[in-house]
Amino acid sequence: MKTISILALVIIAAAVGYAGAQWQNNRAAEVGRPGGTVDLSAPTPRLYGKPNLSGLWQAERTPTSEFVRVLGPGLPEIQPDLNEVTKHVINLFWDVKPEDLPLKPEAAALTEERQKSGRDFQSAYCLPSSLPAATLVLNVKMVQAPGEIVVLHGNGDPARQIYIDGRKLPENPEPSWMGTSAGHWEDDVLVVETTGFNERAWLDGFGHPRSETMRVTERFRRRDFGHMDIEVTLSDPAAYARPWTVPLKAELTPDTELLESVCNEGPSQREHWIGKASDDLKSSVQVAPALLAKYAGTYQELDNWGPGPQLSSSW
Repeated sequence: MKTISILALVIIAAAVGYAGAQWQNNRAAEVGRPGGTVDLSAPTPRLYGKPNLSGLWQAERTPTSEFVRVLGPGLPEIQPDLNEVTKHVINLFWDVKPEDLPLKPEAAALTEERQKSGRDFQSAYCLPSSLPAATLVLNVKMVQAPGEIVVLHGNGDPARQIYIDGRKLPENPEPSWMGTSAGHWEDDVLVVETTGFNERAWLDGFGHPRSETMRVTERFRRRDFGHMDIEVTLSDPAAYARPWTVPLKAELTPDTELLESVCNEGPSQREHWIGKASDDLKSSVQVAPALLAKYAGTYQELDNWGPGPQLSSSW
């Protein structure tokens, strides 16, 4: 697998810190609690004859051992917040062999260009993570009504409105970060079709692109009270040679609320910086040119994300 800059992963993880429940002693009345604990294997709740997908859900987290296997043994020391993201936020093709990647040459070239540019995943600039990353970072709250399902994102991404009132997707939707969604039921599985994406978002931290032709099909199956299977199929003929499917799992987090997340209030945003650039001169040190000349040359930074060096710098 190709590597991703340490900075990108740090920013992705840092943007999703979570403070926990706001009402510490509040308990959902409809939750079964045999022995005092929530029974996540209880039967699936239903609403208007269909599974009720409402609740606060968290995508199944990737074990640290899997991150270490692919990205290197030094990762946990430099990035302690691995439990806040999943492997598919880093690379949507995490489980795909390089020779099986469906990227067309133009998409592969753009991905490589982004990796070399020093730019980061768009959430680093307070722009939406978009799909499918928004489903995989922190948590999402689904609110089901007879004619639509609203999805709220714990990372602060725009809300999604999934219409399940029988309407079809518009032929030429206005391009947007989250797209336009319409769903229908196939027995107890909610099938959601989303189109109308803009091209600005990366699919993942590796910089895989998307075009305005991208179509995302999600299949949600709440198999019991506390577990949901999600199958995400992406089709984008402008960038990829064929559709591909990413299987996901999510778990209900009862007795917990979705808290407000405002990206621009994060400590990494420039509005919170103090001082001015000239302040650095106060602690500057003069070094003789002859001494600096001894260190002139090419240096390679050790890559904690995989075999071999990642960054070369010339002095």
